[in-house]
Amino acid sequence: MAQVLVNFKLDEEDKKGMEEVCKALGMSMSTAFTIFAKKMRREKRIPFDVSIDPFYSDSNVAYFKKVIKEIESGKARLEEHDLIDEV
Repeated sequence: MAQVLVNFKLDEEDKKGMEEVCKALGMSMSTAFTIFAKKMRREKRIPFDVSIDPFYSDSNVAYFKKVIKEIESGKARLEEHDLIDEV
């Protein structure tokens, strides 16, 4: 089967991170993308779940930004509590 060249843009940090993972797995990025393409072709779907994490919803992000501003302005403060175990 003939091979073709595929070009696309990828965020620099994502590329670096993927290169590190591929190296640790003993493969190239080209091999990783080929595995992805073959699996997608065979299964006729993206071979992993694609979803939006509700933690990053607009309302949560707005709430966290508000809390950060309150902490930075001194209106609110962080207190230690017993809910988190120290290692």
